[in-house]
Amino acid sequence: MNTEPKQKKEDKNLDLTLRPQRWDEYVGQKNIKDNLKILIEAAKKREQPIEHVLLYGPPGLGKTSLAHLIAREMNTNIRVTSGPAIERVGDLASILTNLMPGDILFVDEAHRLNKMVEEILYPAMESRTLDIIIGKGPSAKTIQLDLPPFTLIAATTRIGLLSGPLRSRFGAIFRLDFYTETDIQKILERSTSLLGIRLDNDAKKIIAQSSRFTPRVSNRLLKRVRDWAEVYGSGHITREAAESALTLLEVDQLGLEPTDRKIIDAIIQKFSGGPVGLQALAAATSEEEETILEVYEPYLMQIGFIERTPRGRTATKLAYSHIGLDMPKQGQLV
Repeated sequence: MNTEPKQKKEDKNLDLTLRPQRWDEYVGQKNIKDNLKILIEAAKKREQPIEHVLLYGPPGLGKTSLAHLIAREMNTNIRVTSGPAIERVGDLASILTNLMPGDILFVDEAHRLNKMVEEILYPAMESRTLDIIIGKGPSAKTIQLDLPPFTLIAATTRIGLLSGPLRSRFGAIFRLDFYTETDIQKILERSTSLLGIRLDNDAKKIIAQSSRFTPRVSNRLLKRVRDWAEVYGSGHITREAAESALTLLEVDQLGLEPTDRKIIDAIIQKFSGGPVGLQALAAATSEEEETILEVYEPYLMQIGFIERTPRGRTATKLAYSHIGLDMPKQGQLV
């Protein structure tokens, strides 16, 4: 199930335009960049592909951009696919056998790979061989094909759903963290330059504060604020334009969207502040469990609005304060 909202064709093209093309254009994640530079430089000196890389963390933090930067730095081609797109063993076999020496295979949403497909990856990653079974029953035969040297870069928002055998075959595993507001402002500066937008410093700060510490969100909000400024103003994004556009989008100063508020309200009003299980929370908010788990919950936990306990999710004092309520004392109902 795809938890990412559908994008307009224009937005997809803009996303490609805004994607960093060089290391110095990729803001944030310094430790990961430093480690990847060493990994790439060492592989170049050995004249070998870099080791398999696993990137994980909440959506929108730059996993795909890192994969493309690695391919650019290695001066090689990148083949992009996703876990749900590889439905059968034959699909993966077709992709692997069509790779050229040194190519990079980028698999997004790797946690959604079919288990049979995943098992084919083990020998492919470890010994660069592909085992194909022809026929069924006693007459079945196994054919082993040699694969060209390649690198698998996998990205996932839920590393816990990857099997141990698959995780252990990656030579480098990196977690991408949420960005700082300062880094988000730098990303907005670069984006406004590329898009030819006039953006006041006050407006830039407001958009950054509402961007959930996530580059993808910051660029999405910038494009929507730009639209508002072009329709209702001169195209110049002022503080007033940013505030008006974000109000229309129902995004508050902390970046909370209607669904975030619906989740917080459900925990506090319907479940007395929690604890509440994921299934019950999904039913109460009419949202998919996976959407809550991957899209909304990481940010709400990051800003300290909800906590996970062995019995379920609970709302914190900060969440109560944000919606204008006092947190009840223990044993007191909301």
